[in-house]
Amino acid sequence: MKLVTPAKGTIEVSKEKDPDLFYLARCGLGGLGVVAEVTLQCVERQELVEHTTVSNIKEIKKNHKKLLSENKHVKYLHIPYTDTVVVVTCNPVSKWKGPLKFKPKYTKDEALQHLRDLYRESLKKYRADVMTAKSPDGTEPDINELSFTELRDKLLALDPLNKEHVIKVNQAEAEFWRKSEGYRVGWADEILGFDCGGQQWVSETCFPSGTLAKLSMKDLEYIEELKQLIEKEDIPAPAPIEQRWTARSQSVMSPAYSSVQDDIFSWVGIIMYLPTMDARQRKEITDEFFNYRHLSQKQLWDQYSAYEHWAKIEVPKDKEELAALQARLRKRFPVDSYNKARKELDPNRILSNNMLEKLFPLSDTI
Repeated sequence: MKLVTPAKGTIEVSKEKDPDLFYLARCGLGGLGVVAEVTLQCVERQELVEHTTVSNIKEIKKNHKKLLSENKHVKYLHIPYTDTVVVVTCNPVSKWKGPLKFKPKYTKDEALQHLRDLYRESLKKYRADVMTAKSPDGTEPDINELSFTELRDKLLALDPLNKEHVIKVNQAEAEFWRKSEGYRVGWADEILGFDCGGQQWVSETCFPSGTLAKLSMKDLEYIEELKQLIEKEDIPAPAPIEQRWTARSQSVMSPAYSSVQDDIFSWVGIIMYLPTMDARQRKEITDEFFNYRHLSQKQLWDQYSAYEHWAKIEVPKDKEELAALQARLRKRFPVDSYNKARKELDPNRILSNNMLEKLFPLSDTI
């Protein structure tokens, strides 16, 4: 790549040419220079077969190694307060042995029926708040026109922090996935894209999971502990808890960095939706989400060496919290090397911003 830097002008870095700076800059996100040109290794575009099935944690434990070893892409959607795990695998059509035309067991309408019924039933209960379900012009939306994620948003908007209500929505979502099992074929970009609904808060952590040959099973233990925590603390946690896996990264500022070629990493995302425009309600959801995230961090992150991507961190306002965060980031990322490169390439901090100054301060003062 070519970096335009304040101190050294345009420089070129690669695996062969200044590899240390190259691997820092690959996940340096503009902090070391403006990326003006990139040469990427491309592959042929691929058609993928996506297979969606519904399982449970007991079955997953038995099949986990096989699922990760035999599929190019694997995603689990864990549904809080249920035992449901939605398993989504994707593989190139070229390696697919089965037929490419599949007749689903249920129609789209049948799959959505449980959610629609719950919405109608809930509307009666929350009659006073029916206005929240109306469109901007004041008319009631036709629920038969709504997609799965739109329906889920409408349902959650009725009482987003009521645990019992959220559990019912989660159970309806589990039923939706049970009736959505089957196959889909398409280009990689459309298959791997995922409609995750409207506005939301998300915290995604990444942690080591062993190798494909020798899984640590820490990835499933993490989820079990997280689900127990949700139930113990009565968190109104909606679905899904999304879990994926990647190979290691050689970019030293990546949360999935490893020097060991075979290492794999699990990524787990927790979520809370913001299905309302009411400012007070949005603040309450935001506060509840950060409580959910804080409890997860306290109980799980250090134990599993789990880290959020540093560029997605909400910088704490509290000085002690900030100091603890800075110390924690130093355990995972080569902060001194990154800062040394920043000082050399951008001594006047032209490329810096508040986030970089707070997370990776160039001096001891916070």
